[in-house]
Amino acid sequence: MEYPQLKLDNQICHRLYMASNRIIRNYRDPLIQLDLTYPQYIVMMALWEKDGITIADLLEKTAIDGGAMTQILKKMTDKSLLSIVKDENDKRKRIIKLETHGSELRHQAAAIPDKIRCSFSHMTDQEAQQLIALLDKVNQEP
Repeated sequence: MEYPQLKLDNQICHRLYMASNRIIRNYRDPLIQLDLTYPQYIVMMALWEKDGITIADLLEKTAIDGGAMTQILKKMTDKSLLSIVKDENDKRKRIIKLETHGSELRHQAAAIPDKIRCSFSHMTDQEAQQLIALLDKVNQEP
């Protein structure tokens, strides 16, 4: 008996898996130059967008698992990229603040998105925007 629903060619998830792996591989070399992993880069982009946010806000913005975020923040603190301080208004909350080195990396990282976009030169800007919209739908909570 045939099961077409089990063929890899019929799977959305497998295509997403392959695309994700390819994209992360494309980031490897530029991020090595910054001494960042891809999850650390995601955290840095969130902080470059808005510094001084709570850990809860960072978790929401990045969609990184809480347990993984703890390890990521520890390593980034050890690299002097950021610091974690108590919120002056609510001592239970922790605020993530960029250190000087973390802020300076922003300038070095500015060219990375264009480098990654160039690795998908066969895709038009319109197609890229459509893909972003479709992926937003995939990642939307039901």
